[in-house]
Amino acid sequence: MAGDDGHRNEAGNEKAGPDREKEGQIHAQLKAGLLKLYELEKLIPPVDAVRVRREFIESETGTTLENIGIFSIDADRAATRNCENMIGAVQVPIGVAGPIAVNGEYAKGLFWLPLATTEGALVASVNRGASAITKAGGAEVRILHDGMTRAPVFSAKSVGHAKKIADWAEAHEKELAAIAQTTTTHGKMTGLVTFVTGTSVFVRLEFDTKDAMGMNMVTIASAKISEEIAKNTGARLIALSGNMCADKKPAAINGIMGRGRSVVAGIALSHETIEKVFKTDAKSMLEVNYRKNLVGSARAGSMGFNAHAANVVAAMFIACGQDAAHSIDGSTCMTTIDETDTGVYVAVTLPSLPVGTVGGGTGVDTQAECLKILGVAGGGTPPGANAKKLAEIIGAGVLAGELSLIGALAAQHLARAHQELGRGQKR
Repeated sequence: MAGDDGHRNEAGNEKAGPDREKEGQIHAQLKAGLLKLYELEKLIPPVDAVRVRREFIESETGTTLENIGIFSIDADRAATRNCENMIGAVQVPIGVAGPIAVNGEYAKGLFWLPLATTEGALVASVNRGASAITKAGGAEVRILHDGMTRAPVFSAKSVGHAKKIADWAEAHEKELAAIAQTTTTHGKMTGLVTFVTGTSVFVRLEFDTKDAMGMNMVTIASAKISEEIAKNTGARLIALSGNMCADKKPAAINGIMGRGRSVVAGIALSHETIEKVFKTDAKSMLEVNYRKNLVGSARAGSMGFNAHAANVVAAMFIACGQDAAHSIDGSTCMTTIDETDTGVYVAVTLPSLPVGTVGGGTGVDTQAECLKILGVAGGGTPPGANAKKLAEIIGAGVLAGELSLIGALAAQHLARAHQELGRGQKR
C-alpha cells in the first residue's frame, strides 16, 4: 500500500517515479506566490501533489512532517474526493469492543464495534457494556424514523406575504417532490413543513436518501425546489440552509422531529448481571440516571440527557467514515432506566443519527474496512438497509457505553478506571 512517497495504486502496482526537475520548478513557483497549493493536482499526480505540498509546508513552518506523510489510504481518491490541499493523514488508534449481540430489524447477530479514539478507557468501557448486553440476550434496537433534512430560508415582503409563501409550498408538496426526483435516481422527497418568523419563511424538506447520508443529495434537490418556490410566490431565497434543518448543531427540532436515522435501543438487565458485571445494584443505577442524566442535564439546560453518548457516536463515526461533525447529534440522546421485577430496563433514544454506507468518507480505504467489519460496506439490499443496519449497531454501541459509565458511577469506580487505564497517570 502507498506510504510516504508510495507511488502505488490500491493494487500495489508501481507507478512512475516523480519528475524532480518539474517539482523543483513547482516549489519555486509556490515560494514566489505564482502557484496556489490547490492547483498542484492539475500539474502532477495526486500522490505527488500530496508530497510536494507537504514538503512546502515543512519548509514554510520549519517542521518535519514525516509521520503525517506515512499512510496507507489511496491518495488519488482522498485528495480528489475527500480533502483539499491534502498533505498526508492523521492516524487515530482504533480499538474493538465486543462482540455485542444486537436484535434489530436490520442488524441481527454478534458484532465487533470499531472505535477510533485517543481517549483511554473508552473502548474498555464500551466493551464492558457490550459484555452485559450480550449476557442479557442482546440489545433490542429499532429505527423510529428515517429522513435527511434541508431547510432553505426565504425573505418575504410582509407577514401576509410570508403566510402565502408557506401556504403555497404546503399546497404544492407533490409537485415539489416530483421536481426533487429529477435531481436524483437514489432518493426522494418524503415530507415538507413550513415555519414563519416575521418575514422569514423556512421550508424544512425531508428526504429518503437510501444508503447515503445524503447531505449533497438533499442540497441539490433543495436548490431546484427553492427555485420553483421563488418563481411562483415572489419569495427571495436567502440561503439553501436556514438552520432549521438543523445541520451540525444540537437542536431541539432534530430531537423532536428526527433527522437522519432515529434509533432506540434497550436491554433488560437482571439483578445478577448488574452485580456481576457492574459491581453495583439496580437502585444505584436508577438514582445515577435520575440525578445525573435527567435532573443534572435539565438543571444545566442541556439538550441531551445522557452520560456520554456522543463519545461512542464520535468514535464509531470516525472509524466508519461518517461526517465527524455530525457526532454532535449524538449528544441529544436521552437515556432512560425503568425498574422491573427482575432488575432494570435501560434504553437510549437517539433522534438524530446522520449516517450512510456509501459516499463521503465511507470509500476511504481504512474506513471502508471498518464498515466491512460490521458487514455494512456499500449499498444494501434493499437500498437503505445497510445505512439502517449501521444506525442500529451504533445505537447498540451507545447503549453499551451508557450502561458502563452509569454502572461505574453507581459503583464509584470512575476515577479508579481512568487511573488504571492511563488517563489519570502523571506524565
